[in-house]
Amino acid sequence: MDLVQSPVDANQETVLLVGVQQRGQTQHQVEDSLEELAQLTATAGGCVVGHVICRQDHPFAGLFIGTGKAEEIAEWIKEHRPSTVIFDDDLSPAQGRNLEKIFNVKVIDRTQMILDIFAQHARTKEGCLQIELAQLDYLLPRLRRMWTHLERQKGGIGMHGPGESQLETDRRRIEERMARLRKELSQVRRHRHELRRGRRRHGWALASLVGYTNAGKSTLLNTLTGANVKAYDQLFATLDPTTRQIRLPNNQSMLLTDTVGFIRKLPHGLVESFKATLEEVAEADLLVHVIDASHPQVEAQMAAVHQVLEEIGAGEKRVVNVLNKIDTDAGRSNVPRLVRELDAAIPVSARTGEGLDELLQEFCDRLRDRNVRVSLRIPMREGKLIASLHGAANVLSEEYEGEYAMIDADVPVRMSGQVEPYLTEKSR
Repeated sequence: MDLVQSPVDANQETVLLVGVQQRGQTQHQVEDSLEELAQLTATAGGCVVGHVICRQDHPFAGLFIGTGKAEEIAEWIKEHRPSTVIFDDDLSPAQGRNLEKIFNVKVIDRTQMILDIFAQHARTKEGCLQIELAQLDYLLPRLRRMWTHLERQKGGIGMHGPGESQLETDRRRIEERMARLRKELSQVRRHRHELRRGRRRHGWALASLVGYTNAGKSTLLNTLTGANVKAYDQLFATLDPTTRQIRLPNNQSMLLTDTVGFIRKLPHGLVESFKATLEEVAEADLLVHVIDASHPQVEAQMAAVHQVLEEIGAGEKRVVNVLNKIDTDAGRSNVPRLVRELDAAIPVSARTGEGLDELLQEFCDRLRDRNVRVSLRIPMREGKLIASLHGAANVLSEEYEGEYAMIDADVPVRMSGQVEPYLTEKSR
């Protein structure tokens, strides 16, 4: 077991991080995961004052770590007095309760940390509903840990029956609240479904930005669309989806949605709670996987994204891989290797705009089957249709012969019925 102390920031909650190297894991993997946990801690407003790596073949039922190691950590805590201990793995309710008795400080796990960050960053009503549901789902089996007084409530007027414990009262209230949240979120999902139907009626292609947290998705959306989505250099800066329209080089309209970033060990309950948002990914015509090419664990991050995509039913979607941050030395040096490993990988810098022309052309190529090339002979009196073609199609050429407009164009499939009466023999 290694215990490492870090400098203290007196203005922040002080935190000790605990990672466990189990059979089949390398020390480097555990250290990288702890480094990510430290970033999560900083995002949540904490200050890491030390970290410990315990080496054991498997978790122990009572404390997750061995009794001797727990006592050794407890001695370190007495000396350095951190206010919180955060485990890099999920703890059972009993394990968390037992560790708090030994350490005599607050003990939380990685899932609780992520939920706390989400709660801090959620801004829309939908995001707050999803976070509250995930938090209550996490809290429900841990209620006993929060109550040491489980004496019976007294009966009497208004308290029919033998009464119930405070624990049972809280459990019932939480379950009732979760039922209301699920009902409200089902309404959100219906609303999003109607929005997507409306967009499809307009013939717009739907694309979703996916990727590991802090890979640069919001920055890419801002650069491509001129949007003003807040982009911070921290984990989970974006929780609430933002959709913007892009006009592609072939004059096709595409809607691009920024979504919540993924992460290794993403809590399953969080995925369940965020299904209303993640449906934007599952229903997209095209996924844009933004990859931080500069990250030393880029392959592990890509694997984590693919795992979540499989979990939400989007594993077979068409994907454009975007190798972001090539404006950095590490990003540029990793590009040749990543291009060999991936299909349709486009190196870009969302910050400087390098490579974005190639990326937009890739979007056109991937969505080409949504258009059909036609040659049309349209009477000039059909000015409304001609104007619609200029607005929705990619007009390749246009000439006039008397009372007719001769137009060659890539037309959205949805307009096929409108232009069919004016097809020339060249198109048939």
